[in-house]
Amino acid sequence: MAFHEMASAACRALTARKDGPSLYDLCDPLLLNGAGNGASGDQHLGQFYRTALANAALRPLLRRTGLSELNDASRFAALRHALTQARDDERPDWAAIGQPVAELLDTVKLRHPRPPAVPPEGPPPGLSDIERVIRTCGAHLLRTFRNNGFIPAYASFNLIGDPDIHGREFLMALTGLDARGYKNSTLLFNLARTFIARSPVRDLINPSWKGIAEPMWQPIQIRHRSAYYDAFYIESLLGFVESGLASREESAAAKRAISAMTDFCLGASRERVRGVDGRDFDVVTAIAPAPHPRFSRFFAQIKQTLGFGLYVPDCDTTACAFSAAAQAGSSDPMLDQPLPDFYSGYQVKAGANAPKVTVAINDHIDYDGAIVTWIDNINGDRPYGNDLDPTLNLDVLEASFRNLARWKILETPERLDLLRGIVRFQKNLAANGAFAEPRSHIYYLPELYCAYFGRCYAAFMALPEQARAAIDPDGAFGFIRERVLAYVQDELITHEMNPFDAALALIALGHLGAEVSTLTPALHCIVRHLGEGGRHGPFKAYEWNKMKTPTRILVGGPEATSAFVLMGLSLARAALKRT
Repeated sequence: MAFHEMASAACRALTARKDGPSLYDLCDPLLLNGAGNGASGDQHLGQFYRTALANAALRPLLRRTGLSELNDASRFAALRHALTQARDDERPDWAAIGQPVAELLDTVKLRHPRPPAVPPEGPPPGLSDIERVIRTCGAHLLRTFRNNGFIPAYASFNLIGDPDIHGREFLMALTGLDARGYKNSTLLFNLARTFIARSPVRDLINPSWKGIAEPMWQPIQIRHRSAYYDAFYIESLLGFVESGLASREESAAAKRAISAMTDFCLGASRERVRGVDGRDFDVVTAIAPAPHPRFSRFFAQIKQTLGFGLYVPDCDTTACAFSAAAQAGSSDPMLDQPLPDFYSGYQVKAGANAPKVTVAINDHIDYDGAIVTWIDNINGDRPYGNDLDPTLNLDVLEASFRNLARWKILETPERLDLLRGIVRFQKNLAANGAFAEPRSHIYYLPELYCAYFGRCYAAFMALPEQARAAIDPDGAFGFIRERVLAYVQDELITHEMNPFDAALALIALGHLGAEVSTLTPALHCIVRHLGEGGRHGPFKAYEWNKMKTPTRILVGGPEATSAFVLMGLSLARAALKRT
């Protein structure tokens, strides 16, 4: 968003005509000064309100954002009563509390990006231009690691929320989440969404952008470290070394960074949990205990106040960390654990969407055969309830393919059945086209699903033919490949892209063996945008993954963009050199 556009949007928000009670008219008497909160109640709701919504930056923008229906005294009173219950009741009835908020939320009209079609471009950029971008991105990652001792990612909040969270999905989340602090933040963020989306503040908080992946333009970005990100950075730096474009010094620096990040994934981020069968396993948690995540003191406190005090391990971070460590040649005994035995306790079977999935906001898809997201810690905590994401399940497959012999998957019928169940789940997504719908995904874009399917497909095709036939006797991978290629070729690359979109397209097309000519639009997009990141890096920060609850929280960063661009261009370069 240009400065003049931002200034204009801010001016409209500050001078808007107020046509009903505002968020602060509703909440201040209940939450601003710690009113209520008896011994049986909850102090966190007021803390969250004061930190996230009633702060000095947001209050001037929202103080004139009124809702006309709240002039109805009965509706206003119903909301007040719901907030009072959430604040004071020892065991709140969250379905009843959420109902008046859900009714307001259903008046919000948001939509996913719809980039315009673009005409075909000429011949692809030259190899020298592509190699220059690869070297620039590799140098950016290594420089960041040298300066920080790690490669960060950033989280930022988009208070407009996610287009897929309506009243129904909000109630699902509110009742399916476990931690009260997380319920509180979900309640108040979604209440605020209505005031934001139906006022001029909308244009300031949620400006339009080019392409699919959302740019992380928000001024508040929380820098942190996670094993999930380190695992991907390991793969990216391995690709940089294997490309042959890194200098001798860069190759040595990349290997040192890879070793350090592998140690972080399998060491500082390791957590002991108990499987459903009673056996103990070492898994990988997304946010390791302090000080490993590298939050600033300021944001560490805010994280706690916003309801993110307790993190638990997850199936995705564990799979990605195991895969990256295996690719890096790690001999850590942790990798010898047969993860399919552990994952079997988190697999949904016989089409039953419950009780494993408590936050079923994408329940239009059939979960049969898939793995849920969150792993109970050793104390049995699961603060986010549980949900199910298709892309996560690709990562479980990819890690299993890379460790097929180590885990004796083909020799163990139960382990083989687990993989076949996930493959069946993925084939169903492709058959009905659900993989291309944003609402099917909890943490990722459909475009990222396509890139990660390409990565998974490459690992699958690297297996011996006999192994592939045992895992996929019905040819599901070939079927999914055709559907994903069609989506990328007919939809993604024929419309306006930003560099992150283009990198995802190249990763999918490169791994899936697409015609070289299809690489051209994405290559031009990336080369054309080199330098857009200014002092932060070669490219801007874009949405890599997200959370839809408690509001739309994006995670990415300029380093993440560099990593994806590096991987996409490396695959494209190899394809071009083969022609």
